Amino acid sequence: MGLWQRGSKRLSSLKGFVSLFLVGLSLSVAIAACSSNGSNTASAPGGAGATKKEVELTLVSFAVTKAAHDKIIPKFVEKWQQEHNQTVVFKPSYGGSGSQTRAVIDGLAADVVHLALGLDVQKIEKAGLIEAGWDKEAPNDAIASRSVAAIVTREGNPKGIKDWTDLGKDGVSFITADPKTSGGARWNFLALWNAAVKSGADDAKAQEFVTKAYKNVPVLPRDAREASDIFFKQGQGDALINYENEILLAAENGEKLPYVIPAVNVSIDNPVAVVDKNVDKHGTREVAEAFVQYLFSPEAQQEFANVGFRLSDLNGAQAKSLEGKYPPVKDMATVKDYGGWSEVQKKFFEDGAVFDQMRANR
Repeated sequence: MGLWQRGSKRLSSLKGFVSLFLVGLSLSVAIAACSSNGSNTASAPGGAGATKKEVELTLVSFAVTKAAHDKIIPKFVEKWQQEHNQTVVFKPSYGGSGSQTRAVIDGLAADVVHLALGLDVQKIEKAGLIEAGWDKEAPNDAIASRSVAAIVTREGNPKGIKDWTDLGKDGVSFITADPKTSGGARWNFLALWNAAVKSGADDAKAQEFVTKAYKNVPVLPRDAREASDIFFKQGQGDALINYENEILLAAENGEKLPYVIPAVNVSIDNPVAVVDKNVDKHGTREVAEAFVQYLFSPEAQQEFANVGFRLSDLNGAQAKSLEGKYPPVKDMATVKDYGGWSEVQKKFFEDGAVFDQMRANR
């Protein structure tokens, strides 16, 4: 073998070595990349395997749930970390249920919504973000928390207000928000209507009673927060229709308010749902669905009870243990008794429906 031939063979061997090195390097990079990507989505039951990349979850809810979620979220994060070896970082957002609903429809990237009434979840469903059947994907029709309507009075209750019928009497004024703009105020309207129906009134008589009662409302603020400000800060009205949980939470914070829970009442149901389109886009479906289910656990339900909400399962053993906290409601109606939110909205609150007719006849 000549000198040129030996040099050519060495050059060929060197090229082969470099090629093998580059192939090996590429495979190592590819394997590392695959391992990294897999850690975002692969499950590791029992916490086995490498630590996963943290996951971010956006919860959008109505304002008064904040105190409960502030306690529930850390417990869920700890549980998920133990079981899945993954950190969940929550981005909660709180506000009026109606405004939160509009924000989600307009692009607020919620993974989970917990709202004041089913109508708001239905609006997000109609916008194509939540799939039909969401109310069957969690226990108790996906109602995570409940409350009832309460009547707050002035100290000593000088007008002797004890029931819904007292709000329709001459010389009594009360504060409630506008049901055309406030989801909570729709519950208040329904409580008044239901009281008339349960007393034996037909629709005509019920409308007559509710019309008379709303003549005693001096101003219709946009939402429940403004209504509370008008009653407490501006001193208007002999009474305020509010949620029981808000009154109990105020009492927990040292502010005891005089109030009555009418024996004929409505169950104010607050549903929760996974926002399907967003979780599929974010890759957060597994953790979002787990969080929704966790809201029905005894630990989470106790946190709702601690801030004044009634439990999802009104007849369960946990609810029985809390009976001393909540006055019994003799006759409790639900929105289903009136055909569900679609029917209630159409009958009472759409343009030209019962509420507009009442206001036109003031």
